[in-house]
Amino acid sequence: MLKDFVKEKRPGDEEINIRLEEARKKLAGQQILIKDKKLPVLVVLDGWGAAGKGSVLGKVIKDLDPRFAKTETLAAPTQEELRRPFLYRYFVRIPEAGKISFFDSSWMDETTKSYLLKKTSEEEYRENIKSIKRFERQLSDNGYLLVKFFFDISEKEQKKRIDTLKDNDDTKWRVGDFDKWQNKHYKKCRNTYDEYLTDTNQFSAPWYIIDSKNRKWAILQMTEALVSAIDTALSNDTHNAPLLQNTFRLKKMPLLADIPLDKSLTDEEYRKKLSDLQHELSDLHNKIYHAKVPVIIAYEGWDAAGKGGNIKRIAAALDPRGYEVQPIASPEPHEKARHYLWRFWNRLPKDGHITIFDRTWYGRVMVERLEGFCSENDWKRAYNEINEFEDELRKWGAVLIKFWVQIDKDTQLSRFTERQNTPEKQWKITDEDWRNREKWDLYETAVNEMIEKTSTEYAPWHILESNDKHYARIKALKTIISEINKALA
Repeated sequence: MLKDFVKEKRPGDEEINIRLEEARKKLAGQQILIKDKKLPVLVVLDGWGAAGKGSVLGKVIKDLDPRFAKTETLAAPTQEELRRPFLYRYFVRIPEAGKISFFDSSWMDETTKSYLLKKTSEEEYRENIKSIKRFERQLSDNGYLLVKFFFDISEKEQKKRIDTLKDNDDTKWRVGDFDKWQNKHYKKCRNTYDEYLTDTNQFSAPWYIIDSKNRKWAILQMTEALVSAIDTALSNDTHNAPLLQNTFRLKKMPLLADIPLDKSLTDEEYRKKLSDLQHELSDLHNKIYHAKVPVIIAYEGWDAAGKGGNIKRIAAALDPRGYEVQPIASPEPHEKARHYLWRFWNRLPKDGHITIFDRTWYGRVMVERLEGFCSENDWKRAYNEINEFEDELRKWGAVLIKFWVQIDKDTQLSRFTERQNTPEKQWKITDEDWRNREKWDLYETAVNEMIEKTSTEYAPWHILESNDKHYARIKALKTIISEINKALA
């Protein structure tokens, strides 16, 4: 893109001033419409060191209401961020619906810099590009406006600006080692940037190249491009993203109705196996901590299937400093106002730690689907988005273990009745549980489709036959131990 970029002729100063005043007023007015229409807007600024991104951004946003606009300066990832998946630090910063976030540097800067300095291999770089394209497409498909700017200057202009900054005691701190390295290896960097821009220039998230030699002209280019992009997004009243074909290898799974539920253990067998397996898992917890392997255990299942008791026996084997249980309820307003996976990205463990999810991101294709909390396009699209999310976890090195806790309808009724008739257990049963039971057949259809479409080879579903809770607990422990051992082998 950079090689083919034809610079627009810069207008005279008087025309720039007139157009800029008009564009600024338009942008300020659009902010109100963005808030009213609950449009989330993410603007990223990348480009050459000393190209003036910061100073241009300051002028572009000066008339915006700071209550609904935020600027994130994203330097090199911190040690804490490096313990999380690639793109974690960007995903957790995406704006709420109705607000604008500006990223001063983004995933482009991190990815290309690491590649240019040979900190990542060609293969790793290509995988990062794939992850970035997924991330950007998912944002767009979920209603985000993503506007990407690359600030371009010549090698000569960059050197001139670096020298000017270095010669002033008040500004020399703004010149980093990579800025100087970049200028010294300008042609190599330009080739890499050109390739990156071409690879990630998607219809839903195109690049805008800013001729940044003249600051006022750069401000006008960015402001007018941003105004135009927002105008287009605001005029789009319907949002149905295309449904992508699954490209992940799937593991064939049985239908829920075909799973035998007669498996059981005696009390003596249960106590012996529980103690032995908990000791084994405790030892493995130490090993994953030293190996920096993250473990994510995801529980879904029928109401009263025994998820809580199952989780309790897993947690009892773990060092409390190295694990966390995340009970997932209905999303809070600030969670509902973002991409539905945002609240799960925020709850991922650090490497070497374990997070147990009591209900998960699969709510999108179960309760949200059946209760009408999202559109048909949303939940149909979610199968692929979830597979991509879990693939990102795999690439990070996480052990992801997904359990569906299965019982039959009669067992659920028996447990509901016991809860309702036992005072100390009544808190466990709600009117919503009874309403969901009436939709058993609809839920079974949705769960069968969920398991069929998201049981990938790298993140298959494990069915816990839980008519006998003891059997299900032992099977869960065995499965977790087996999966962790595979990762440590």
